Amino acid sequence: MIASDIHGSAYYCSKMMDRYHEEKPDKLLLLGDILYHGPRNDLPEQYVPKEVFEQLNEIASKILCVRGNCDCEVDQMVLDFPIMAEYALLYIDDVKIYATHGHVFNKKNPLPGTDGILLYGHTHVPALEEYEEFTYINPGSVSIPKENSRHSYMMFEDGIFYWKDVETGETYKEFSYRI
Repeated sequence: MIASDIHGSAYYCSKMMDRYHEEKPDKLLLLGDILYHGPRNDLPEQYVPKEVFEQLNEIASKILCVRGNCDCEVDQMVLDFPIMAEYALLYIDDVKIYATHGHVFNKKNPLPGTDGILLYGHTHVPALEEYEEFTYINPGSVSIPKENSRHSYMMFEDGIFYWKDVETGETYKEFSYRI
């Protein structure tokens, strides 16, 4: 399961956790911006960061995370899983995935040697763009979607990315990535 940009919304974190318990993924990959909403965003629904970290800490051993531009050392003090890495390189189902938040490394400034999947949040807009060197994928935002997109997350299984609505669990887009 892949999610990004919770921004302290207890309401949408709870919806995401409902999907997590229904989907039963091996891991939850968070692409940053977990607790704080940032100065450019309105307060998300039910902005209660304490409830967000309590919900996430319950499954801390199942979470992989990269740091977003709104995440900091104070956030790490209350979260029971590491959040301060700028990026992670993962191999899942023989697919090479570069996971980052997107504010430093992104499609205009990819990590050196990026091939495979470049996965990031930050924009709050679900995306799929294929380039010669890599494929850029964005799950959108759990709590503050932009450009009329849905509150969303993604599942990745057997080489297929599924974009899903966080409130209903409905798949609204999919992409098969084969090496």
